[in-house]
Amino acid sequence: MQDAPHNPPNAGTEASQSASKMLPLVYEELRRLAARRLAQERPGQTLQATALVHEAWQRLVREEDRKWQDPQHFFCAAATAMRRILIDNARRKKSPKHGGDLRRTELKDVAPAELLPSDDLLALDEALEKLAADDADAARLVDLRYFVGLGHQEAARIMGLSRRQADGLWAYARAWLFKEMKGALNLNQNAP
Repeated sequence: MQDAPHNPPNAGTEASQSASKMLPLVYEELRRLAARRLAQERPGQTLQATALVHEAWQRLVREEDRKWQDPQHFFCAAATAMRRILIDNARRKKSPKHGGDLRRTELKDVAPAELLPSDDLLALDEALEKLAADDADAARLVDLRYFVGLGHQEAARIMGLSRRQADGLWAYARAWLFKEMKGALNLNQNAP
């Protein structure tokens, strides 16, 4: 069973907080979640949890006047930033300069079924962009669950949803993404 992110004490004392004030309140939790997510990556992953959290934070503070309502708001933004970083990393690895379509193979290792190759991760990103246009909450739930590694109850709590609402939203998002990605993956497999 996964640990739920805890609400830091005094996290919501101000109406809104800058990222520099919010990060110390949620840093350890973000790092723990990033480590858990990166542990699910394929062997050979070069991105480390600390680097992922720091890069996400760098992206979040680029807008100096941006304020965060509470740690949950910050977690949602951090989930999106982490997703972007993982997608950028997948694109970089897919580029011809970094090996393109070449794949490292280790005969003694068998990759778990839940890990996505770079092509599938890019297809997931495209599908999530379309889903976000259709239902931003559903896309945010997928970000929190898949890219941050939160459990179902953790993600529901951070989004302020009841378990029943989250169940319905998760079922919708999964069905929507399955349909969208099935078409995208079939097109990629039929390409010359």
